[in-house]
Amino acid sequence: MTNNNFEPIPSSLMFKSLLDKDTIIMTANPRIALVMKGIMSAAKDMDAPLIFELARSECNLEGGYAGLKPSDLSRMAREAAKEVGFDMWALHADHIGIKKGDDEDIESTKALVSGQIDAGFTSFAIDASHLFNFQGGNLREELADNIDATTKIGLHIKENMGDKGYGLEVEVGEIGREDEHGRVLTSPEEAVTFIKALNENGVFPHFLAIANGSAHGNTYDASGNLIEQVSIDIDQTIAVAQALKDNNLDVRIAQHGITGTPRDLIHNNFPHGDIVKGNVATFYQNIVWDIFKVYEPELYQDIRNWTIETYKEKAPGKNDTEIFGKFSKFAVKQFFDRIYSVSDDTKAAIDAMCYAETLLFIKSFKGEGTAQIVRDSLN
Repeated sequence: MTNNNFEPIPSSLMFKSLLDKDTIIMTANPRIALVMKGIMSAAKDMDAPLIFELARSECNLEGGYAGLKPSDLSRMAREAAKEVGFDMWALHADHIGIKKGDDEDIESTKALVSGQIDAGFTSFAIDASHLFNFQGGNLREELADNIDATTKIGLHIKENMGDKGYGLEVEVGEIGREDEHGRVLTSPEEAVTFIKALNENGVFPHFLAIANGSAHGNTYDASGNLIEQVSIDIDQTIAVAQALKDNNLDVRIAQHGITGTPRDLIHNNFPHGDIVKGNVATFYQNIVWDIFKVYEPELYQDIRNWTIETYKEKAPGKNDTEIFGKFSKFAVKQFFDRIYSVSDDTKAAIDAMCYAETLLFIKSFKGEGTAQIVRDSLN
């Protein structure tokens, strides 16, 4: 099978053909869609499969904080794929968040998913990890609300995708959640209980996002200085993946929160194959801001000033650098027209930087050449 139309393929095809191979699928967040061409060009030259994803908060039927509806993201990604000539990519709806799990929440989530399906998405991530019953007497009771909400949306996707293939990610253990002892980690038993319950309900995920010490976005020390993220608990991640294998569950780990993780640590220490999907999000936004500093200094300063003025009261005690790093994502929609109207020189610089940095990620993920494995599995 060839994908000469350069349309998105189901991430399930990537997962099944690369299951238990020593590799991680590069997954990039084009919050500012100007980054897509450089990322795709790197994936093409490395012959690595690629997933593009945006979360519900960023891209929804109202536009999200990235100012993009599902149809917008789909159109932009398809245009980039055709321009680059890249065939091994999937379009993923990340963090389809379910915060309450009541009827209204479920119905609005179904409406979003239907819009994503209509827009041609080929992969979905249901995130009901916030629904956790701390008073539950056992794991099944603690996870009951998450299981219920994930099942309802999982079956909605199944029904509305019909005979079309798709990938499915689910989440157990809220990413970055902390208690008095620090970040709360997903246990092997919790992961197995969750996946078995979903399977019993007719929902069969490929990817499982777990709480394993990472956090989303930029990471700062107590003084507000940007630091590397080295908090991922690798031993716990391996234990969760092993428990899934021991229970004959063909589900592996989706690693969230890689922005700030050193690439040599990923290359040398990550359990490739246990982690099969690696999400790189805020990293690409940071590239755009750094390029704007030099190529679009007036726009950059306006974005920075707006962010600090808008969010300073919401982040007492934080310095301006941390406020900008944490909240500038909300400026993307505010400055949408100016961001997408930058000069061709600026766009070329974004292409070049995203290309180079993506080469490093794919190398650290051991993804080089693995797109051919996916192609071969389709024939």
